[in-house]
Amino acid sequence: MNRLLEPFQFPFMTDAMIVGAAVGAVCAVLSCYLVLKGWSLMGDAISHAVLPGIVIAYAIGVPLALGAFASGLLCAILTGFIKANSRVKEDTVMGVVFTGLFAFGLVLFTKVKSDLHLDHILFGNILGLEPGDLRTTVIVAGAVLAVVLALRRDLLLFCFDPTHARTVGLKNGLLYYLLLALLAVTIVVSLKAVGIILVIAMLVTPGCVGYLLTDRFNTMLAIAVASAVGSSLGGVYVSFFLNASTGACIVLLQAAVFLAALIWAPKHGLLASRRRTAGASSAAAASRPGS
Repeated sequence: MNRLLEPFQFPFMTDAMIVGAAVGAVCAVLSCYLVLKGWSLMGDAISHAVLPGIVIAYAIGVPLALGAFASGLLCAILTGFIKANSRVKEDTVMGVVFTGLFAFGLVLFTKVKSDLHLDHILFGNILGLEPGDLRTTVIVAGAVLAVVLALRRDLLLFCFDPTHARTVGLKNGLLYYLLLALLAVTIVVSLKAVGIILVIAMLVTPGCVGYLLTDRFNTMLAIAVASAVGSSLGGVYVSFFLNASTGACIVLLQAAVFLAALIWAPKHGLLASRRRTAGASSAAAASRPGS
């Protein structure tokens, strides 16, 4: 028992669990909207696009979070502008914009002499957060979560049926850029914890789990948050005994939850689909003349 409780004796482990739960909760809620909107690649795009902003912010001596947010928001605005003014599809525009900005960031990173470690930017350092980073992450994550939940019905209608949202008087343009701004803020606040690469999984997987397990959006939100927070706490805990990357352990647990939902979801899982197919085949065979 002492061995099992050992991780809780270290402040950095409990801090990592708090940050992981906060980041997991806000990413899970946004994930539900991204899955419904078909914007999963947008999280990928913005998370990669923040790299040049981080390097430029370091070079000119401003907070890294400010540069990351500006760069991520630029990616979102460029994507919306190019989509609105060209015949290129949105997912293609995202791919062009984020790869271009990420490559630009890598070039800057090699040219600007700094003490920044690319590994920490890419993979995060959830076990090494300063007390100020801990407070900032929890406060900003809570603020984003509060805004999304307060506007959840408007955002849901915008994501599910933009035409109807416009008909009832919602400002789709405002909701579009608000959702992108909230996504950029969430990615920035998650960078120090899980890094650019792993935040992508946290913005996609929980929503997919909820989408597989239910057809009701409020229930989908609850399932996504529960799976994300549980995976974050479990990932931090397991990483202590495995001596492995904490962020990677969190994402692996989320992937395991998704795989379980994909197989055993009562209505949309692979086994349920196979049972429906077998039942339909049996019914068709029974309805044939002479059977």
